[in-house]
Amino acid sequence: MSAGESAFRLIDRTQLEREPRVEALRDLGFGWADLDEEAYWLDCVAVMRGDIYTELETAAGKLWLILDKAARYVHGRHDLYELLGIPPVLWEMLDLCPLPEPGLISRYARFDFAVADDGTIKLLELNADTPTGYVEASIATPWVCADAGVASRNEGMKDLVAAAWAVEQPDTAACVAYGSHQEDSGTIEALVKHSGLAVECVDCLDLWIDEGTVRVGEERVIRRMFALYPKEWMAVDDAGDALAYAVETGKLALFNGPHSILLQSKGLVAAAWGMYELGLLFDEEERAAIAKYILPTYNKPVFSGSFVSKSVFGREGGSVRLFDEEGELELEDEEGFDSSVLFPVVYQKRAELARIETPEGELHLLTGMFVLNGKPCGLLGRAGGPITGNASHFIAIGVEELEHEQE
Repeated sequence: MSAGESAFRLIDRTQLEREPRVEALRDLGFGWADLDEEAYWLDCVAVMRGDIYTELETAAGKLWLILDKAARYVHGRHDLYELLGIPPVLWEMLDLCPLPEPGLISRYARFDFAVADDGTIKLLELNADTPTGYVEASIATPWVCADAGVASRNEGMKDLVAAAWAVEQPDTAACVAYGSHQEDSGTIEALVKHSGLAVECVDCLDLWIDEGTVRVGEERVIRRMFALYPKEWMAVDDAGDALAYAVETGKLALFNGPHSILLQSKGLVAAAWGMYELGLLFDEEERAAIAKYILPTYNKPVFSGSFVSKSVFGREGGSVRLFDEEGELELEDEEGFDSSVLFPVVYQKRAELARIETPEGELHLLTGMFVLNGKPCGLLGRAGGPITGNASHFIAIGVEELEHEQE
């Protein structure tokens, strides 16, 4: 396969009758292919070149360990907590709780990469606390790819979740608005199903905390909880300090674990880049990976060319602003919540996303790769404008098989 070929080719399946296909996905557990009478799922497959997938998987593995190393360097240093935007209410929790073994600070995470048309790979961010898109990647993508006759590299996701939860052994899985928020409810239900464990799903708003003991209802005490609940919200929500205290005192084991917020902060990427520039912490192999795959990222807008600004805890495109070559504001997300009013901002060199021609027109394709139980596995495609926000579409990413794989 020629290196000059585009990174992706598109298979358009929109000529097929949509309603029975949406229903089939709903039966599998992906019930939000249509949202507010609009298509969230585009019935297409973006097929990635096999050589690019191989490099992407390798890059994800290297960056996972590099950022894990950076998080351990930050751990216990309050001046760096502040630089990363970690709310002070969480500092004691982070200091008191033991760090997990290397590579397992988070067992449920997702990288977001910019894979350009020419195959260049650049890391945009790591979602290591409460990443979404699991159902789209683990359930919908394999089905869509198989139906289109394309290989999917996502089949192993379920087994990796089962392996992770076999260690963590949560007794409860929680999200906000369980039962009414389709995506979050469906996500924790899928994780529970794939774990093979008897885990009860609850609404975070139904929990109450008494002297560090977390309960739901009058009788049931929660000891080990997987929560699709961003840890930085503990600094904002009324009961946040009580939840942090429950974790600090060991009365609640929370998954992902407390230190996942260190990996979640986009300030950690800035810290890793800063240590790279200063020649600190990283060996030559790690430095080579940083130079190749991490974008220059800083706590101040020091760029002479185009760049992006975003909150250290921005999610779903919220707070993202794009600046042009002259440093003038070009585009900003106006739909997502702008968390930069609460948390610090980082500034990152802009990267090119691949562009694909779809029935919705030309869209920018963001490539997500999950890291489950410490292993990169599971592609997630989201297609939209230059900023990937709530209005973006889900599109399955398959992988072109390499010739030696077909033999």
